[in-house]
Amino acid sequence: MAYTYEYFKVSADYVREKIGFDPEIGMILGSGCGPLAEQIENPIVIPYEEIPHFLRSTVSTHAGKLICGMLAGKRVVCMSGRFHSYEGYDFEQLTAPIRLFKLLGCRAAVLTNAAGGVNLGYKPGDVMIINDQIKFNGASPLRGPNVEAFGPRFFDVQQMYTPALRQLARECAEGSGLTVHEGCYFFMPGPQFETPAEIRAIRLLGGDAVGMSTVTEALTAAHCGLPCLAFSVITNMAAGILDQPLTDEEVNEVGHVVADRFSAYLKRVIERI
Repeated sequence: MAYTYEYFKVSADYVREKIGFDPEIGMILGSGCGPLAEQIENPIVIPYEEIPHFLRSTVSTHAGKLICGMLAGKRVVCMSGRFHSYEGYDFEQLTAPIRLFKLLGCRAAVLTNAAGGVNLGYKPGDVMIINDQIKFNGASPLRGPNVEAFGPRFFDVQQMYTPALRQLARECAEGSGLTVHEGCYFFMPGPQFETPAEIRAIRLLGGDAVGMSTVTEALTAAHCGLPCLAFSVITNMAAGILDQPLTDEEVNEVGHVVADRFSAYLKRVIERI
């Protein structure tokens, strides 16, 4: 498959015709973060399977819908549910969401995920503003022929998580009722949770939270010059920290507990972008 500019433009043209407006902010909501999508006003809902040249969400807890409308006074396009390499997608395919945002004219991408706490100072229910990432597993989403219309072959990622947006997020955290940290997200491919030994290694390498998503989206945003802000909701402590098994049910349960406060916090951030 040739992932050309024209290939991705087909998706964007279809969505633009459906929604009839130019969105300002593109959002990707991960596990446990979906309730925010329900607050979008005058929503136009497009199932992923209806979008040509787009991917399909196979995770049962992800809605698999593009929801477009108004949120906190901004025109938004929101992915309720995302795509992961563990679903069987090639890393190059995972450029699709951010390239859709870019072609629709978004001026910022806001990403959320559920993550395991590696930093011993974190606890379930906390939120981490991502300031950097570590990705040792898998290929780059920008592997293969470069699409110059999106960005250069070799590109800088030192400010991949946009400092000005992180500062804004820190300011909005005041009075949110959430414990908000800033730290480094460590990517692991999944779908299995990590071993205790892997978590000890991740902590030594500088990871504060661990998860199975987000990094390909952030890299694609950096490639096409789209400012990016990302959050991890700490839904569990990672393997070996507590004497209990890790389950998807725990991830979703904690996500639901903090959903209202996290949604209110995100709305404050979006209002100010």
